[in-house]
Amino acid sequence: MSGLCEGRVAIVTGAGRGIGREHALSLARQGAKVVVNDLGGEVDGSGGDLSPAHQVVEEIKGMGGEAIANGDNVADWEGAQRMVNMAVETFGDLHAVVNNAGILRDRVLANMTEEEWDAVINVHLKGTFAPSRWAVAYWRERSKAGEPVSGRIVNTTSVSGIYGNPGQSNYGAAKAGIAAFTNIVALEVARYGVTVNAVGPVALTRMTEGLGPAPETEEEKYARSPHWIAPIVTWLCSDEAAGVTGRVFEASGQTLAIAEGWARGPSTDPIDDPTQLGPVVEQLLGQARANAGMNGEPGAWPQTMLDG
Repeated sequence: MSGLCEGRVAIVTGAGRGIGREHALSLARQGAKVVVNDLGGEVDGSGGDLSPAHQVVEEIKGMGGEAIANGDNVADWEGAQRMVNMAVETFGDLHAVVNNAGILRDRVLANMTEEEWDAVINVHLKGTFAPSRWAVAYWRERSKAGEPVSGRIVNTTSVSGIYGNPGQSNYGAAKAGIAAFTNIVALEVARYGVTVNAVGPVALTRMTEGLGPAPETEEEKYARSPHWIAPIVTWLCSDEAAGVTGRVFEASGQTLAIAEGWARGPSTDPIDDPTQLGPVVEQLLGQARANAGMNGEPGAWPQTMLDG
């Protein structure tokens, strides 16, 4: 197979179903050799079944591509290392890591358990850190040896994290952390020839089907298909994307956009008397845009939240 990622080797985590599956298939169509990682668990992370990963591998092989299944836990330190080693030992190199694996344990904060918090933070945040860490170690060693490096990390954030969605403080905190992780690591690894970006997908999958009204028409279903996310991820994994790093993209069947990060808004001279702050803060709030809502539009955050 030939294409945008011809000859490149990619790891895609959580690639047995949904968005991750689309990433793996798209990368393979563009010529990449793919490590299809998936534990095959339920949406909440329980259970395990490697057959979805093997099915994706067979689909890729059926297209004439090359792929191998991997069932390691992305949040396991040694498992993440095995995953990277598998790519290098099987295909001779590693060029891209797509951190996509995730679970949901939605609950309002007052009802959330410690286990629900820890499980989501572990899979999303540590599960992004661990594979990235071992991939960067591999690329750093190659760079130090004077070998050319064209490394790509593509992380999965969410509008729930960068804009905020009630009932998802664990998931949103992890996804906001991933956006920050993306920005920081992009600064660290540029000298090795590695880029780091993130994508915030909006699509109808097992994880999102209960979060809103179901699509009523085929057009709506098509617009919310996970296949819309794969093109930008595939491109970010390619050599063409060498000049793009530290960015967060929103991707869906409705839009492809760049999410702009935190930036300083209205400001004033520092004040050391808290009794004088009330009118000053009121003035600053009057000049500042309200937070973006889930649609990404500045000022869409409910004003009642600011007032109450």
